[in-house]
Amino acid sequence: MASKKDQNKALGRGIGALFADVEEPENEEAIVELKLSDIHANPYQPRQKFDQTALKELASSIEKSGVFQPIIVRQPDAEIKKYEIIAGERRFRASKLAKQPTIPAIVRDVTEEQMMEVAVLENLQREDLTALEEAEAYDSLMKKLKLTQAEVSKRLGKSRPYIANYLRLLGLPDGVKTMIQKGQLSMGQARTLLSLKDKTKLEPLAKRAVKDNLTVRQLEQIVARYNGDADKPAKKVAVKKSPYIRASEEQLQEKFGTAVSIQAKASKKDQGKIEIPYLSNDDLSRILEILNINLD
Repeated sequence: MASKKDQNKALGRGIGALFADVEEPENEEAIVELKLSDIHANPYQPRQKFDQTALKELASSIEKSGVFQPIIVRQPDAEIKKYEIIAGERRFRASKLAKQPTIPAIVRDVTEEQMMEVAVLENLQREDLTALEEAEAYDSLMKKLKLTQAEVSKRLGKSRPYIANYLRLLGLPDGVKTMIQKGQLSMGQARTLLSLKDKTKLEPLAKRAVKDNLTVRQLEQIVARYNGDADKPAKKVAVKKSPYIRASEEQLQEKFGTAVSIQAKASKKDQGKIEIPYLSNDDLSRILEILNINLD
């Protein structure tokens, strides 16, 4: 077992570094067959939904060939033959679907705090992680391990503004959070909605954004009007934007989470400028991080 100091260093590099050999059992580690009925999910696992189609495919493979890699579990009480999953919950769930009575496993001595860390880090590395789930993972680390935003930032190797921006999503109304979770609202749209001063208009505007398929830029213009910040009408665009320019704007807006604008020059073909507005110094730091620019 790695030292606590080494484990903390590994957090910034991900779950693979925290348990580098979690899927590669050492020679001296025994692989045992455990009853599925004696195994339970990690109690700190934030993930509740699993792709049922993928699970059924894995279950079919297990029915034919068995489980190739043992799951990793811990035994909270040495006197009771009950186990909690550290890694391999998909294999565990698929084995249940395949009606297998047992599953190969390795039992390891893991602390309560490590269980929390592994569960959250494993969740953060999911490819299908939504912005809201990422925010909930950071919040979970802070609450369960009593960490500050700065400490979470240091452990995960992300900037504090980056963590703060995601945590702000948790302050949105439940209806808006549901839209984010379903993929109806992007991170950029959610961040724009957070700047709305009259919070009673937040959920209706979110529904309008989904219904009318509003871009981040369009949403920012509406929010500015609601906030009374649009003192003068927007300047007319001198050059009509091509479908390529409009599509590029959309992609950049999604990436940076703000109303990126591409302005082509009327006098010179294939030339122009890209404008990336920011709302605060923290927002600027977030954008610079995306650009991989360090001004320290």
